[in-house]
Amino acid sequence: MSVGVPSYVAAARREKLDALRQRGVEPFAYGYARTHTAREAVDAFTPNRPVTVRVAGRLVALRAHGKTCFAHLADASGRVQLYFKKDDLGEGGYELMKLLDLGDVVGAEGFMFQTRTGETTVHVQQVQLLAKALRPLPLGKEDATGEQHGGLADAEQRYRQRYADLAIHGDVRDVFRLRAQAITAMRAFLDARGYVEVETPVLQPVYGGALAQPFVTHYHALDDRFYLRIATELYLKRCIVGGMERVYEIGKDFRNEGIDRTHNPEFTMLEFYEAYADYHDIMDLVEEMLHHVVMEVCGGSVIERFGTTFDFTPPLPRLAYVDLVRQHAGIDPRTATDEVLRDTLVARLVGAGLAGSAAEAATEASHMPRGKLLDELFKVCVEPTLERPAFVVDHPIELSPLAKAKRGDPALAERFELYARGHELANAFSELNDPDEQRARFAAQGVARTLGDREAHEMDLDYLRALEYGMPPTGGCGIGIDRLVMLLAEQVSIRDVILFPMLRSRE
Repeated sequence: MSVGVPSYVAAARREKLDALRQRGVEPFAYGYARTHTAREAVDAFTPNRPVTVRVAGRLVALRAHGKTCFAHLADASGRVQLYFKKDDLGEGGYELMKLLDLGDVVGAEGFMFQTRTGETTVHVQQVQLLAKALRPLPLGKEDATGEQHGGLADAEQRYRQRYADLAIHGDVRDVFRLRAQAITAMRAFLDARGYVEVETPVLQPVYGGALAQPFVTHYHALDDRFYLRIATELYLKRCIVGGMERVYEIGKDFRNEGIDRTHNPEFTMLEFYEAYADYHDIMDLVEEMLHHVVMEVCGGSVIERFGTTFDFTPPLPRLAYVDLVRQHAGIDPRTATDEVLRDTLVARLVGAGLAGSAAEAATEASHMPRGKLLDELFKVCVEPTLERPAFVVDHPIELSPLAKAKRGDPALAERFELYARGHELANAFSELNDPDEQRARFAAQGVARTLGDREAHEMDLDYLRALEYGMPPTGGCGIGIDRLVMLLAEQVSIRDVILFPMLRSRE
């Protein structure tokens, strides 16, 4: 549903704009010396002792009563009622009020008092227009508590016009404040432990660090192909080689894949790496970090979201990948043939209604190498069962081309993923630091690419050269900030925690 503006409404607002300029009123100010936010103004009220305030914000309600007028002004802190009286503003000042509309940004100076209904209010003595709204916000109807109903209700329209969504819905602004608090808490946690925040290239000559398809671009100055990064991993590990023993980066990654409730092509990751650590050390660090973040953002380590209790108190459960597949898919991923994996995957896809038909599912599965089959089977059979926070550990080596083999069991990798509410939140390894073994893994990924795996890793010769200089034993981890915020803010779609998500062009 599109939120359109009738032509007569737009015309009326522009007529008021012209009238303001004819009166010598500048409708788009340069600034305003505000002394109080809306909340501070309300808190400043003291009976029998008038307090003068200067507040500024958007008009979200406007009610004229002859020679008086009431309005509500909203800013980032909340809202405050304004009271205008013709005798105080004078003829010219009160005539200006008639040229104001909902959505206009104004500054108001006056003293605080309480109305007969008990609402703390600014008795306005001077008003200044700061920005004329030429397009009305779709505010909808306001009930007695000040809540808005209707208006900008269509989800896609809210994503496309996030500026209007934010202006109208305080709860949406709260989601992004929570997001900022979570990122701040992560930074503080790592900084306190001696990690150094670094920045690595977004445009890369060779993409890597994950199994994903990249976005491709052409760099005209160099006349060469470049890729938007799919992960920061390989550059951060180059930092480890260079002697920066604890590094992290919070930044955007880009994957040329589908869009759904938990995937956006542009997303935010925290990746951190520590020399002389392995995946056990990193697992301990991750659960300590998340406990810290949840405490900072939510005020406790146990939170209620989506009708479920999520407890982030360490230690979190450790669940073996192989055992989970045996339990929920009915096969042993270590010994099952590729044919058994394909048949099981097809049956589960059809049974869950995730495939158009058995023939279509079988055709799709026939092109998948073993690692992809295992990954898809895990997604279908196991991920939906991982509701409460838990680590899944020791994945098949085929799924982990950048991880060291598990000590004592080389068919598995020293890897863990953190899950909650059926979604992967974190992924970590004991990082592979043998350059010859890494070269062989890259070569195996190349074979997978020739067999149709478009997400297989490319050969990165410069990264191999870095490893040949010697990388200390290293543990590393990536945490999906968007998905973590989805859980903490109780949002069902990744688009609700990304300010400006990717959307299909209407053209």
